[in-house]
Amino acid sequence: MKKSVLHARVVALGLTASTGLLTQLAQTAQAQAQTQTQTQTSTSLQDVVITANRLPTKITDVLADVTVIDRSELDLVGQGSLMDVLATLPGVQISRNGSYRSSSGVFLRGATSSQTVILVDGVRIGSATSGTPALENLPLDRIERIEVLRGAASALYGSDAVGGVIQIFTRDVENKPVFSANAGVGGAGQKQLGLAVRGRAGDLGYSLGWSREKADGISVVENPLASSFNPDRDGFSATSVDAKLRYTINPQHQLQLSALHSDTDYQFDGSASPNPLKLNKTNTDARAYSTLHNLSLSWQAQFLPIWTSTLTAGVAEDQSLSKYFRTTDGAFGGSNTFNTRRDQASWQNDVSLGKDVLSVLLEQRRDEVDSSTNYAVKARDISAALVSYALRADDWSALAVLRHDKNSQFGGFTNWSLSAAYSLTPAWRAVASSGTSFQAPSFNQLYFPGFGNPALTPQQNRSNEIGVKFHQDVWHAEATVYQNDVRGFINPSNNVQSALAILRGVTLSAGWKLGADQISASYDYADPRTKPNNLRLLRIARHVFNLRAQHQWNEVSFFTELKYSSDREDNNLSFSGRDTLAAYSLLNVGANWQLSPQLALLVRVNNLTDKHYVLANTYSTPGRNAFASLSWKY
Repeated sequence: MKKSVLHARVVALGLTASTGLLTQLAQTAQAQAQTQTQTQTSTSLQDVVITANRLPTKITDVLADVTVIDRSELDLVGQGSLMDVLATLPGVQISRNGSYRSSSGVFLRGATSSQTVILVDGVRIGSATSGTPALENLPLDRIERIEVLRGAASALYGSDAVGGVIQIFTRDVENKPVFSANAGVGGAGQKQLGLAVRGRAGDLGYSLGWSREKADGISVVENPLASSFNPDRDGFSATSVDAKLRYTINPQHQLQLSALHSDTDYQFDGSASPNPLKLNKTNTDARAYSTLHNLSLSWQAQFLPIWTSTLTAGVAEDQSLSKYFRTTDGAFGGSNTFNTRRDQASWQNDVSLGKDVLSVLLEQRRDEVDSSTNYAVKARDISAALVSYALRADDWSALAVLRHDKNSQFGGFTNWSLSAAYSLTPAWRAVASSGTSFQAPSFNQLYFPGFGNPALTPQQNRSNEIGVKFHQDVWHAEATVYQNDVRGFINPSNNVQSALAILRGVTLSAGWKLGADQISASYDYADPRTKPNNLRLLRIARHVFNLRAQHQWNEVSFFTELKYSSDREDNNLSFSGRDTLAAYSLLNVGANWQLSPQLALLVRVNNLTDKHYVLANTYSTPGRNAFASLSWKY
């Protein structure tokens, strides 16, 4: 197993990088520099989105289909996970192989779980073997903000951004010292504890945090006929630490170090292969040890009033270790490992031309596999160059992006995107976009014994979307219609490369705040299908509706969450056909009581009606459960 050592090679992600450029808000060079500093030190960039075009952009000016979740919303989640939060967002569906911190998948706009790029503080995370990130390993308590970009985005982010991009920002620094702690308990042995300190000492801003979660859990597999069924309770424990240091050399230059380490240990139902102890499904204690290392170092510099440059070095490690023990005496029955290390490098330069911004990006990445499985190829290198132009006029705006990626295994790929918006009225805008994306096969798809196919070629797609956006005072609404045609689609369940998959759908969302009441709602229609057999993609519902209502009464905020999902299809036990997973509705309720300026009490009940449902065939989900926590901030 390799240690997390930062390569000497300089890396840089324009995402964390660009935080200092708010050109459109600056009137002079000095104002621009001040805006840069203020933006970087702010604990909540509620009005700015970075992921949509790799430049800080006012959310009312964003062309893409984007959702932002800030810390105030995350504070109401309680014991929930990042996956629970994502499941409430427009255009997002999830699957989970069991409850709590079991292996999970996220689907953006009907794309598969490997077709979404996940970034943590600008650094791409995930497994190069499975092609998917371990989202269950990201601690919700250590997240400051989440940005979800829906739609094909390879022109901005390279391979895998077929369905979109999810960027996670860890807790940020504060302008004055802040100490915080939280503790919570719930059903099924749930416990949660977190500690953090943030602030500033002169030119140095800092954020340090630690969190711990655990639960006794429930049985992961619910069907006794499943080959791995074991009726025991499958629990988990997770520990994470994070740090962020930001040093202001002068108003034009800043250095930032961001680090996140997370260890998760969860039980699952499974058996070893090979199986020297001849264990069966009822006497096997299977445990997964999942570790995430994420580290980035960036230098943000403003060399000229119109020129901002960012240099960042980053590395991400996704480590997965499974061990099997005999329940009667604890004898060791085997293990397997699947580790990925990603070293990433790029350099972004943004030049302000009046209200417009020209960006040039150079990027380098190396994916390397260290596994108990002997892959024929264990590493690949990707280099890329990008140029984009963001134009803003009085009534319309546009973004043009051109990117070329060179993959050491598959050669070169050029992708483009063009987006535009026209202001119909001060409140209404019409938006449209078109572009291409691609995805290289994962190492499992290419080389895993008995499954891989070295003849697979990258998937390439063309996407189009059109919509309208409304923003006025406390009201907002959006409607988007999209179609994404994926040529050479690789079916994740059988590794067969189809001629075509068509991902089409509609996303509607709206929100408003009237006095003490706040309501948000979204509806998604998704119908992704492979051609020519016209089969639906697995685990994706056609219809999903989410509603959240909140009422403030003095110091208490009451909230209700409602979710409806129509049926989905999944492989049956023998993988020879398909089962239909029933539609379901979930109701969550809760309250957040601000006991004092420093102390808050959260109480919530999830799945109030004790609805039985599954997100992946044979795997269980929690019934009715309650959770309460105290949060202290000084």
